[in-house]
Amino acid sequence: MAGILHKTRTTLEMIKWEHSIFALPFALTAVLLAANGLPAWRTVGWVLVAMVSARSCAMAFNRWADADLDAANPRTSSRAIPAGLLSKQFVLGFTIVAGLLFVGAAASLNRLTLYLSPLVLLVLLGYSYMKRLTRWSHLVLGLALGLAPSAAWIAVRGSLDPRILVLTAAVTLWVGGFDVLYACQDFEHDREVGLHSLPQAMGIASAFWVARVMHLTMLALLVWFGLLFHFNVAGWIGVAAVALLLGYEHSIVSPRDLRRLNAAFFTMNGVIAMVFLAFVAVDLWLRS
Repeated sequence: MAGILHKTRTTLEMIKWEHSIFALPFALTAVLLAANGLPAWRTVGWVLVAMVSARSCAMAFNRWADADLDAANPRTSSRAIPAGLLSKQFVLGFTIVAGLLFVGAAASLNRLTLYLSPLVLLVLLGYSYMKRLTRWSHLVLGLALGLAPSAAWIAVRGSLDPRILVLTAAVTLWVGGFDVLYACQDFEHDREVGLHSLPQAMGIASAFWVARVMHLTMLALLVWFGLLFHFNVAGWIGVAAVALLLGYEHSIVSPRDLRRLNAAFFTMNGVIAMVFLAFVAVDLWLRS
């Protein structure tokens, strides 16, 4: 039993399950808007299962695909597979189980979510190889999370409303921007081993400017999104709060000082997602 518990803890640490909070609030925002309030709890439950299992599948596959790369990078050499805490076979098995759970959750929602689930997995798993191919891998990661609002909308309605694609684009640029910043930590290592990223290709200072442009564009898309869904005061306060939090995130890191990058990447982005969900929920509640 002790061994099972230890392996479970190690697996949860490997996939950083607590970071599901990045995309999940945006998916729940789409759920609320699609239902114009709260949908059936059954739908909410299966959306949660689909979100967590999809992300767990993607993270585990990433650790499996990048095991050799992680072992060669001093920053990542302590991860579960390079450190010998989990075997590649176990992680691949976990990936398959999580992927099947995601497909099962999609099938439990409606026919369209089931049909689209393989395409979602293709994006989620394909990201792991993008850094070997293109400096724009950050946007593929962004799309992997950005699909969440559109998928959640389909889960509720059984069809796609083009308006929700604006939130997908916003989340794609939001995630892509903070992944550019995060990749600055591996600037020298990526150049040495030939991995692609914007910091590796352009330098850290230029990469920071790209991240800022991505986040400013994300804010413009949120404004458009608010107009499309006729936000009232609470919704617009949510957009303003996201802008302030993003500004703070960029103020605590710079090309010359990456020491607080983890705080910006993990803590602030989780707060941003939750704050936006909270204000949209209040906006809908005040309308009812």
